[in-house]
Amino acid sequence: MVSTGIGTDNIDIVLNELDALANIDFTTRTIKPELTQLRIMRIGTCGSLQADIPVDAFVASTHGLGIDNLLNFYRREPQEEDTQLLQAFTTQTQLHHNITYPYISRGSASLSKYFVNDFHHGITVSCPGFYGPQGRILRMGLAQPNLLSKLTEFRLGNHRICNFEMETSAIYGLGKLLGHQCLSLNAVVANRVNHTFSTKVHQTIEKLITIVLEKAGEW
Repeated sequence: MVSTGIGTDNIDIVLNELDALANIDFTTRTIKPELTQLRIMRIGTCGSLQADIPVDAFVASTHGLGIDNLLNFYRREPQEEDTQLLQAFTTQTQLHHNITYPYISRGSASLSKYFVNDFHHGITVSCPGFYGPQGRILRMGLAQPNLLSKLTEFRLGNHRICNFEMETSAIYGLGKLLGHQCLSLNAVVANRVNHTFSTKVHQTIEKLITIVLEKAGEW
C-alpha cells in the first residue's frame, strides 16, 4: 500500500513512478521489453452527489471525470463511448467555457466485478481543489455557484455522477495510458445534496479497507 497525498498532481507523480519501478530498467534507463501490468486500487473518501447515496455508503467508480486539466497534458485517444459521455457532460454543464476542458476515463471492469454487493456504481468527478472547486465558500465568491447542481443533475442514459473527490480521474486516465488495471473505491463521508455528514468516518474507512483486502485475497 502507498499513500499518494491529495490531488491529481500527486497522482501524476505516484502513477508515473510506480510504472517506472515496474517497467523501466534503471541500469540502462530504457523501457523493459516485457511490460508488467499493475492492479491499482484507490481507497479513499468522497462526497456524495446523489440523495440516494447516503453517508457511510461505498462507491465503485465506473469512470473518472476530471475537471482538473492533468490528462490534457498527455497524448491520448478516447474511446467512442467516453467521447459521447464527455460531449454530453460539456453540453449539459457548460463548465468548459469557464474552467477547463474536462476529460474522462473508464475504470477496470475486471476489478469492478469484485465490488458489486453493497457498492453504488457511477461516474466520479475529480476536482482540482477542496473549497471553490467543490462548491465550498469561506470568504471568496464562487465563479460557478451552481456547480453542485450541474454535477448532480447530469444524465446520459443510465450514467450519472455519483460523487466527487480529488484523485480518481488521474488514476484512471494515467492507468489506461500506461496499460494498468485501476479501480477507485470511495467511502462517502458527506452527502452534499442532503447536507449530512458521517459520524463514524474512521469505522467506515476501516470497513472499506477490510473489504478490499479480503477481495484482493481472492485473486
